Amino acid sequence: MKKVALTVAVLALGLAACNKNDANDNTANETAVENNADADVNAAAVDANATDTNALNAADNALENAGDAVDNAADAVKDAANNATN
Repeated sequence: MKKVALTVAVLALGLAACNKNDANDNTANETAVENNADADVNAAAVDANATDTNALNAADNALENAGDAVDNAADAVKDAANNATN
């Protein structure tokens, strides 16, 4: 009889240990989702900042190139005028 009682007690403890704790699992899953969302938002912010920087650099380069073109055109006009008078 003691063996049967001991066996039943061991089985009961084993079953109790196997019970899922859904609250802990749900909390862990929710935390993982929030952490992944934070990582995604941070990555998007980094991408947006890099895109802004690249766009500003491209605009700066375009303005510098336009200024150089105006200078070259002015030099060409001046050279043409000198050539016409000489």
